[in-house]
Amino acid sequence: MATLKACVRKQRKDGFFPVYIRIVHNTRPDYIKTDKIVNQKGVDKNGDIKDTYVIRYCSDKIASYVDRLNKVNINHWTVKQVKDYLLSSEEDLCFSDYARLHNERMINEGMGRNAKNYTYAYNSLERYAGTNKVMFSHLTSFFVNAWIDSLKNTKRAKEMYPICIRQIFKAAIREYNDYDSGVIRIKTNPWIKVDIPQADKAEKLAITPEECRLFFSAPIPESKFVHPKMELGRDVAMMVLCLAGINTVDLYNLKKDSYKNGVISYNRAKTAKSRADGAYMEMMVPDIIKPLFEKYMDCTDSPNLLCFYKRHSTSDSFGANVNSGIRQLCESLGISKEDRYCCYTFRHTWGTIAQNNCNASISEVAFGMNHASAHKVTRGYLKIDYTPAWELNKKVIDYVFFGNGNKTTEKEDINNLRVSPKYLIRGGVYFRGNILYQVEDIGYNNKEEVIEELFKMVPDTVPVRSMLQFKIENLDKKQQATYERMKR
Repeated sequence: MATLKACVRKQRKDGFFPVYIRIVHNTRPDYIKTDKIVNQKGVDKNGDIKDTYVIRYCSDKIASYVDRLNKVNINHWTVKQVKDYLLSSEEDLCFSDYARLHNERMINEGMGRNAKNYTYAYNSLERYAGTNKVMFSHLTSFFVNAWIDSLKNTKRAKEMYPICIRQIFKAAIREYNDYDSGVIRIKTNPWIKVDIPQADKAEKLAITPEECRLFFSAPIPESKFVHPKMELGRDVAMMVLCLAGINTVDLYNLKKDSYKNGVISYNRAKTAKSRADGAYMEMMVPDIIKPLFEKYMDCTDSPNLLCFYKRHSTSDSFGANVNSGIRQLCESLGISKEDRYCCYTFRHTWGTIAQNNCNASISEVAFGMNHASAHKVTRGYLKIDYTPAWELNKKVIDYVFFGNGNKTTEKEDINNLRVSPKYLIRGGVYFRGNILYQVEDIGYNNKEEVIEELFKMVPDTVPVRSMLQFKIENLDKKQQATYERMKR
């Protein structure tokens, strides 16, 4: 059993002695500081306290400590554990402070994007409580349920915020409560009596193939700005659609060493930390957007593959500006405000077209979009072949931009199209998924000659600065490639 006694230690410069309660357990000492002090007259020549008021206060405190220690088995505790146990009854931990500490740890572990949702969650809780010092003792089931009820008119926050708060609470319990030794610093657990509501079912963001064609063929007005948002929005939306619905944060984070032999490799930022495979993905960059890669390619010594970081300091800023540009282009098309698109529109559209128009299964769509696999253990044993996702991506691009889904030549080699006068070349120019004109002849020296001839046959009814798609095939070599150009 531990022994406890009131004592003083070093005298302060002002002549007073702080009063402590000394704990000795298993021959090891430790001290609990009280809020009492005594002067020289309150200490006898042996250094013992003789101030009757302080003695009475310390005796009551020691009695309460002894009563608590008698209720637990402390034989194998350290003296520090004894001290922590005695202090835990008097110290109400601050949930707000721990939530911020938890967020800092998430950021340091590379989960900065997820940490933002946690910040929104505890900020909401603090606004409801009316203080930025919410204590753990405040988090009763009545309080938490009332807070959740205040979120009932939100679409997603009513589920996401309570889940985040619950995760923080669980982390704190694991850190502060030692059930083996009986040191319980957080005594409340409201979540047993809390029902977290489900978020509203997300609206289907996908647009039809016809709406997709109209968007990408829309003429982009000339702008006085060097980097117009509308052009950025359209270009990035094209990248998202043609890279199997890649997220803008993953485009922003692409590195030079992750682009090899026409293939990008990346770990999906949203789920990289929660998946055993790191949400790793490889996707071939189709010819139709290679000009966009060249347009935005970073030519400095920076490790970044694309130059988006030069004008947008964070991926969130980049995504916001892209969405702004997409909405501006939608406005120019006369699309109502509530129906305007965003980046996620084109991710959802890719998946919808892949399944509904390209006969892909849900598992094939999920694989192409880098969703978590239902066969997580099996996936960990395999060296993944990503070519099925590339093939599905080509089918989606063909369906949207070339002949409303006409199939491409089998065993095509889109990376090595050869054009020379001796080969029979077929070329077609497309607008909104429909072919405008087609040539089939020999004598072409390069692809630009084919594109130039096709450009001459584009009717005047196609607006200037509209986007056109070109498909060129080498019929002898069974090769093909696709390109995109703006009408001059």
